[in-house]
Amino acid sequence: MKKVIVVGNGMVGYKFCEKLAAHPLRDEFEILVFGEEPRPAYDRVHLSEYFTLKSSDPLLLAPRAWYEENRIELRTSELVSEIDTNAKRIVTHKTNSFEYDHLILATGSSPFIPPLEGVSKPGVFIYRTIEDLEAIEGYAKKLQTQGRFKAAVLGGGLLGLEAANATKELGMETHVIEFAPRLMPRQLDQQASDLLIKKIESLGIKVHLGKNSKEVFGDDGMEGIEFHDGEILNVDMLVISAGIRPRDELAIKAGILTGSRGGVEVNRKMETSDPSIYAIGEVALYNNGIYGLVAPGYEMAGVAVDQITGGDKLMSPSIDMSTKLKLVGTEVASFGDPFLENDDAIAIRYENKQKGIYKRINISTDGSKLLGGILVGDASDYNNLFQLYMNGIKLPEDAEDLILGARGGEGKSSFGSALDLPDSAQICSCESVSKGDICGSLTSGACSSLKDVIGQTKASTCCGGCKPMVTDLVNETLKSMGQEVKESICEHFEYSRQELYDLVKVHRIPTYNDALDQLGKGHGCEVCKPVMASIFASIFMETANRQVGIQDSNDRFLANIQRNGTYSVVPRVPGGEITPEKLVVLGQVAKKYDLYTKITGGQRIDLFGAQLHELPIIWKELIDAGFESGHAYGKSLRTVKSCVGSTWCRYGMHDSVSFAIRIEERYKGLRSPHKLKGGVSGCIRECAEARGKDFGIIAVEGGWNLYVCGNGGANPKHAVLLASQLDDETCIKYLDRFLMFYIRTAAPLMRTAPWLEKLDGGLDYLKKVIVEDSLGIGNELEMEMEDLVNKFTCEWKEAIESPEMMKRFKHFINTDDENEELVFVPMREQKMPKPW
Repeated sequence: MKKVIVVGNGMVGYKFCEKLAAHPLRDEFEILVFGEEPRPAYDRVHLSEYFTLKSSDPLLLAPRAWYEENRIELRTSELVSEIDTNAKRIVTHKTNSFEYDHLILATGSSPFIPPLEGVSKPGVFIYRTIEDLEAIEGYAKKLQTQGRFKAAVLGGGLLGLEAANATKELGMETHVIEFAPRLMPRQLDQQASDLLIKKIESLGIKVHLGKNSKEVFGDDGMEGIEFHDGEILNVDMLVISAGIRPRDELAIKAGILTGSRGGVEVNRKMETSDPSIYAIGEVALYNNGIYGLVAPGYEMAGVAVDQITGGDKLMSPSIDMSTKLKLVGTEVASFGDPFLENDDAIAIRYENKQKGIYKRINISTDGSKLLGGILVGDASDYNNLFQLYMNGIKLPEDAEDLILGARGGEGKSSFGSALDLPDSAQICSCESVSKGDICGSLTSGACSSLKDVIGQTKASTCCGGCKPMVTDLVNETLKSMGQEVKESICEHFEYSRQELYDLVKVHRIPTYNDALDQLGKGHGCEVCKPVMASIFASIFMETANRQVGIQDSNDRFLANIQRNGTYSVVPRVPGGEITPEKLVVLGQVAKKYDLYTKITGGQRIDLFGAQLHELPIIWKELIDAGFESGHAYGKSLRTVKSCVGSTWCRYGMHDSVSFAIRIEERYKGLRSPHKLKGGVSGCIRECAEARGKDFGIIAVEGGWNLYVCGNGGANPKHAVLLASQLDDETCIKYLDRFLMFYIRTAAPLMRTAPWLEKLDGGLDYLKKVIVEDSLGIGNELEMEMEDLVNKFTCEWKEAIESPEMMKRFKHFINTDDENEELVFVPMREQKMPKPW
């Protein structure tokens, strides 16, 4: 039996063990693994989530029992200190020695410590391991007892921003210091960096660019940092996350060839200069590069396993550094060459500063190929774009559709169905899983569900970024095999939302507990509870004051909770029309309770900064003045935006304001799978932006054109024409049918635009159902809507009139005291939440 020793039990070392343990020739090998940390391998990718996860070992990749079950000897807290290449033996710091046939160096990397004076002072930490995080947490708590709350992170790359998120989660005022002139300089261009900075700073994290740190100063501990330009930043703690250096000291000591700037040199077999020793992960120098992402490390592990088991698998000739991450609550992705712009390439950019979105794609000058790109704020297009790039798929005629969405309902914004990809297309980069692997596992009969496919292929088990595409591939493959695809909402209800909607309606099931007893199992979860709350509301027009325990937090308190723990109050302003008297009331209320005021894009006025106990008091004053809840907190109708129409505008063809008010009054309070927004424009100049809404109405000669299934937001789509030249009543009739059909059939949290994309038959089928009544359910849909319209109740009014409901609007159970921890600062003559 051959002896394999793995030095290093990080993510890549563990992946090597996992792949070798699953290999058909596993029994030919004895496996011994050394890890210098005290615990088994854990997920460093999600290290910053350590404080928010609840289990005892939240990031563990596998427990010790897994190693035992797979006959792998795991020795933790033991450092390999020497390699004797002649004797094929290693020695540990405990003076234990072990012989090997194959040695796998998976020693990873260590943090780069810049040449900074005073770096050894108390209060300076590195960010690399769970032990580091626990030390940071302990020191932060100690500082906070002393009234000190300021921390800085040295490094504005991927790891630095993760570290900044960790210190922010600990309640520290956080500063990010970056030497380069932009954040994430290897992944983002200047525009993307500027936008990311804006989003990060909106969360209270300060960013300092172009800063060359000189010295950590302080007497008993650090008190601040001095930069080479003479500027001083006073902070109480410093976390260093400024890059990595390969842990190649073992290899150097053993005479194994390393690069001039570090790293163990390897060939495409992952062999070092000693053919019995392999190097994988961040310690490996491949193509003169060190790769800090999980995906290339996992591929290296697979190649090494294949080589020692007699295979001929080789490492990819070039390493793709495409990545999709969520940093400090913001989606960030880059792929291919993100900066390419020369005589052979053209950059197409889309930026929405209001919504914090930046998208860039680089295409060939002839428009045929995608060469790279950057996404910030919305990375929902990443999987499609990555596949177009990786597989050289021909681009649509209007390449900008790839980031703007197809306009006018024509064409496609990507390659269409995931099944159109070649079998060689790599779907999961982390685990090197191709489309052929996924589909083949189903067509061969080895798997019969998404859960089976994930279990066999490991697709989506690392970063999770490919999960939507894996799901689509599984569902489409099963459908192509003539099998029914069951889209159950969670483990407690083995039904889709549409099926649960029908079952609740037919059986008149009144409560969540009754639904669990009759249709489900277990105690439920945070996935199915709000889904069932939405279903009850959609069928019975039940307000969010009912069954409070299953509502989302915003619905529970009938207001949107803000990042500092206060709430926003948004009264309804139908169609955007408001009297001077009501405007005065809003101003008086905002002034009385010292609320921040802002006019929204939906023609309403947001009042920010209300404390929990103030909400009912504010609502009472607004209700007495004739206002109602605007349902800004619910998955419901938000607004129906309008232009001034023919009443004032010389171009207006119809009275858009009156019609918008009528429609908003009709559908107010209507709960749906996701939020709904509408718009009514008095002419084709489209000042109400009706075609950017879930439903939009535009005045034309002979009546109204009705558009549906558009939306703004993270993934903008233009609405498509459902019917034209309609009179008022017909337009409302079709809207009734459309909205009820959507409410009945959409998946949880699915906007109308993706719902239409998923609808079998697409727009043509929707027209047949709504306009031609091909299913014969038009009258039924209209009656259902009429019933819901007649049951409307203002949730604010309902709450303030019920002593029982009022109990939940208190900060503390046993006292009416205010929350004194909320701190505000003045800005632009209004109060703002303190930015930390």
